[in-house]
Amino acid sequence: MDDYIGYEALTQAAMRGVVREALKQVASNSTPPGDHHFYITFRSRAPGVKMAEQLIERFPEEMTIVVQHQFWDLEVHEGFFEIILKFNGVPQHLSIPFAAMTRFVDPAVNFGVSFEKQATDDDTELILPPQTPASEGDEADVASSTDATIVSLDHFRRK
Repeated sequence: MDDYIGYEALTQAAMRGVVREALKQVASNSTPPGDHHFYITFRSRAPGVKMAEQLIERFPEEMTIVVQHQFWDLEVHEGFFEIILKFNGVPQHLSIPFAAMTRFVDPAVNFGVSFEKQATDDDTELILPPQTPASEGDEADVASSTDATIVSLDHFRRK
């Protein structure tokens, strides 16, 4: 059956709005509330992504950043956000369009969403964070691959 309404695109846009609002709360307080912190994965070469060339070379496909303790100047706009993070002790400015995001996870509350369809026919997918805590060293240097568990929303739908 053809989806003339475009529910998948509407769902993706709504979930990007959830991420935008969560980041706005962090930006207004200059820190995430409570134990909240975010793992944001994005395509490093997507249109509109702005970051240092050495970071693009280091993360040519995807990059995951952590918004928790050490970040500065978080600004949230309608279609993108800007943040300064340290990489190897050097502050770097990143500008990331929401459309470039592929995953968003808040391990504090077991919330996550994937923005790219997998090879299956599943709809929007939740990503549950790994059960082992991340080290708090240089948070921005989190590897781009996580051991997250992907759970399809189809498993929870009534048939």
